[in-house]
Amino acid sequence: MSNTEPPLYLRVADELRALITTGELAPGARLPSVAQLIQQYGGSNSVASRAYKTLVDDGLVVSRHGVGHYVRGPETPELLVRQHRRRSEDSPFAQGAAEQGAVGTWRHESTTEQASEPVAARLGITTGDPVMHTSYVYLADDRPVQLAESWEPLALTGQSLVALPEVGPYAGVGVAARMRVLGIEVGDPVERVRSRMATRQEAQALGMTPPGPVLFVERTYYDQATGRPVETADVVMRGDRWVAIYGQAPAGN
Repeated sequence: MSNTEPPLYLRVADELRALITTGELAPGARLPSVAQLIQQYGGSNSVASRAYKTLVDDGLVVSRHGVGHYVRGPETPELLVRQHRRRSEDSPFAQGAAEQGAVGTWRHESTTEQASEPVAARLGITTGDPVMHTSYVYLADDRPVQLAESWEPLALTGQSLVALPEVGPYAGVGVAARMRVLGIEVGDPVERVRSRMATRQEAQALGMTPPGPVLFVERTYYDQATGRPVETADVVMRGDRWVAIYGQAPAGN
């Protein structure tokens, strides 16, 4: 007589599914770790991992790489909130992602270029002046969610330790913290925000199939003492992964 009992990983998934659908595990609740599932049900790491993959595929669970698994709910979709973090010494992206239960990382490439006419106009320099151009791909839990093209005038940064944004002792920090090394306070950036459809290249870089809407931000930081632009960037964010919040509500009494 054949054994018709389902595999252990499916039995684990079914028990967790029942707890979620009955509300015993509420939306946003953190689920047991892989080690805890093994201790409770036995089996190996693959049993727990396959159980969670089943629930993720079913849309019941959100996986946060390096953090854990959470019950999906109205406030826990794969949505990231973007807010300004002027005083942070760390990467604003990495800090913001961590606070939302995700691991923020990025890829980058920097090259010295001559400023194009639009970039020169935004930086208040002459077309053809040397700039440091850095291209970024930002990832949340190893999934691309944001692109950025950044330009800084080398007349300002070229002889300093922050000339290369992602190399040296100040690699990986935000623009505000890097400019503070030069004695410059930048304040909040000026941003021009609009929505549009992703280009084919952007959609490919962001893993959007088919191409969908993106938030497009033209951002410029200014030296608060002189009014001089010190960095400008084009930021492209997946429209289905981001919500941008500006301003801050007053503290309650």
